[in-house]
Amino acid sequence: MRASQIIAIAWENMKQRKLRSSLTTMGVVIGIAAIISLATLGEGFRAEIRSRMLTGFELDNLTVIPGSLFAGLSRERFYDLDLQKISKISGVKIATSVMQVGNVTLINSRGETVKAFVAVGVNFTEFIQVFPDRFVFETGSLPAEDRNDTVILGYKVNHPTEDSDKPFAVAGDTITITLGRMREAAPPIPIRYETLSINFTVAGTLQRRGTPGITNFDYWIFLPLKTTRRIFETEQSDLIFVKVNDPEESERIADEIESLFPPFKITILVPLTFIRQVDNILHLVQLFLLAIASISLLVAGIGIMNIMTVSVMERTREIGILKAIGAKSRTVLAMFLSEAILIGIIGGFIGIFAGYGFSYILSYVVSSLVQPQRGGTIVQAPETHTMMIKPAFSLEWAIIAFIFGIIVCIVFGLYPARKAAKLNPVEALRYE
Repeated sequence: MRASQIIAIAWENMKQRKLRSSLTTMGVVIGIAAIISLATLGEGFRAEIRSRMLTGFELDNLTVIPGSLFAGLSRERFYDLDLQKISKISGVKIATSVMQVGNVTLINSRGETVKAFVAVGVNFTEFIQVFPDRFVFETGSLPAEDRNDTVILGYKVNHPTEDSDKPFAVAGDTITITLGRMREAAPPIPIRYETLSINFTVAGTLQRRGTPGITNFDYWIFLPLKTTRRIFETEQSDLIFVKVNDPEESERIADEIESLFPPFKITILVPLTFIRQVDNILHLVQLFLLAIASISLLVAGIGIMNIMTVSVMERTREIGILKAIGAKSRTVLAMFLSEAILIGIIGGFIGIFAGYGFSYILSYVVSSLVQPQRGGTIVQAPETHTMMIKPAFSLEWAIIAFIFGIIVCIVFGLYPARKAAKLNPVEALRYE
């Protein structure tokens, strides 16, 4: 018997038992839809997280921190000699030192005060080359190198309240910055704390950038590095930012920077490595969810085996007649397997479209539940953005789910098909 005839008979048998065939197919549809919806939603979630991380972490920037995050941060800081060594590494575009000042208070000519959670001393010329996209001025411009009494204000420092129509300061204004420093003193109190008030000229104010990463300049103010070192009477710095030519080389460059220092003396934040780790974790979570969804497809397979076993019992005399008129065992086997394959094909196609549609419902529900919490942190109040997870259809996952569904149908349909093929025609004809 030709394959087309076997498929036609299988299709005709399914049509004669529409309700049973529909319910059996429904199990496959639910299994495939669960896999597709979770895979589609998972791909969309990964894309959203990846996009947010790429926005907040420049892949071509490395951050060098003194000490080890695991062995404890070191009190030792960086000297300019360390900066020069890093700058000579192949692939490094520019490296610049940063000195952290911490929490400072700003007072303008109107007597208004505002706090800046992060104040840093930087070399403006070098720093803007590391973060060229972050320095977009609202007023003013980058100060000249020889201006040591200037300051640049981040957007949220200059606009502490959104309903205020007047900024804290504009370029050219003179403001007073109050900061504290620790000084050595005589026993029994070896260290004393003193407060300084120093006048600075506002060289520029920055536009809102609102990046969600750790370097949200909206909350920062920038002072000249030389001035900051002179105030704190030090030649050291707290951080080194390194800009590389090719982000793909960032891990190699990080290894070379580490080799310049004794073990556990520095920590290097490599955005590319971090993003890859997070992406791998999300991929594992996605696979775990898909494994759970696959269980529903296996349950559907058990249902197929159960229904087809009952069908073999009901059609025993029909099988006996077929064998009596010359049908071979493999023909009977092919007929029943064809029914299982047809259920898998029909259920697979419907399940793919149903799963893709269902993923939009899931994305709406998940997006409304998974939202960033507003509120400040100890260091700074990061910008919050609404998270909208858009399903990302993956042809690869659709093909995998479709093939997996057909394989499940074949595996669970094989037992009743073999049982039908092995029936003795004489005993089958006597079956009541």
